[in-house]
Amino acid sequence: MRAAVIAEDRTLAVAQVDDPVPGPGELVLAVKGCGICGSDLKVVNHLPIGYTMGHEFSGEVVAVGPDPIGDWKTGDAVCALPLVGCGSCQFCWDTLPVHCPHSEMIGTGIRPGAYAEYVTVSSAQTFRLPEGCGYDIGALVEPLAVGLHAVDTAGIGAGDNVLIVGAGPVGLAVALWCRHVGARSVVVSDPVAVRRESAGQFGATGIIDPDAEELTPAFERLAGAAPDVVVEAVGKPGIIQTCIEAAAHRGRVAVVGICSGPDPIIPVFASLKELTMTFPVYYRHWDYAHSLAMIQQGRIDPGPFITHTVDLDGLPEAFEAIKSPTDQCKVMVQP
Repeated sequence: MRAAVIAEDRTLAVAQVDDPVPGPGELVLAVKGCGICGSDLKVVNHLPIGYTMGHEFSGEVVAVGPDPIGDWKTGDAVCALPLVGCGSCQFCWDTLPVHCPHSEMIGTGIRPGAYAEYVTVSSAQTFRLPEGCGYDIGALVEPLAVGLHAVDTAGIGAGDNVLIVGAGPVGLAVALWCRHVGARSVVVSDPVAVRRESAGQFGATGIIDPDAEELTPAFERLAGAAPDVVVEAVGKPGIIQTCIEAAAHRGRVAVVGICSGPDPIIPVFASLKELTMTFPVYYRHWDYAHSLAMIQQGRIDPGPFITHTVDLDGLPEAFEAIKSPTDQCKVMVQP
């Protein structure tokens, strides 16, 4: 099959690789949609040469391995968690395969991902797409689940004033779910004008240009009070401290952005405010199931996330382009 693999210079190149074969409890999907995730721009420097990334995907079942979990058949339209747990530990039983000590990541380590024509997934962590849900929308369930898990973990609910720092796909997914759960004010900050301007489609009640205004006074101008919750959705050093300083006394900070390097903070700032900080990662099965249910019922519309679509040959160029974002939100690859 054809797949985009990591080249020697840490760019992507399309190459021929072995076709996947499903093992026990596994499915092989023909990839119909795979989103480019901002975290891939970071992990590409730490993964082996020749590896295939891609962890936000949907597809059609084309092969079913022995002893599957669930009634799967070829032709089923599905999406799946990019994780393969052991299935027999407490974390897997609690539908938290990311914490399974034997968990294998798809597209970010161990198992090849979906920047390819085919990908192997766990049947136990696969979900059927509802009637009328296209494959591109199905590939958005993964980032939607990230945002939902962040909102749930931070306890965001009706009446909260929320500041979201970063208007990439994850920050916008958080904004969408904040609106869904009834947050009173949802203010999004991002230095990129196009991203700020798109935030209104996802439930933002106000926007801030952090290069032009300080976060706290700008938020108070828009919402009338300091933020009850600040969501860090950037993943760069220094942003957590910025969020701590912006949060209200006895407020909450949720760190969703993935920062893989040292990020010093000044803990006394958080202590003096008695802040609660959460560090949500990935999602539970429930987050996938709920996202799909809300899509099926028409209660959320993730369609505006997709701003660009490319085929596998166009992926390497698109991957380089999002390193300097302009008008991209979610670039969808259709292998």
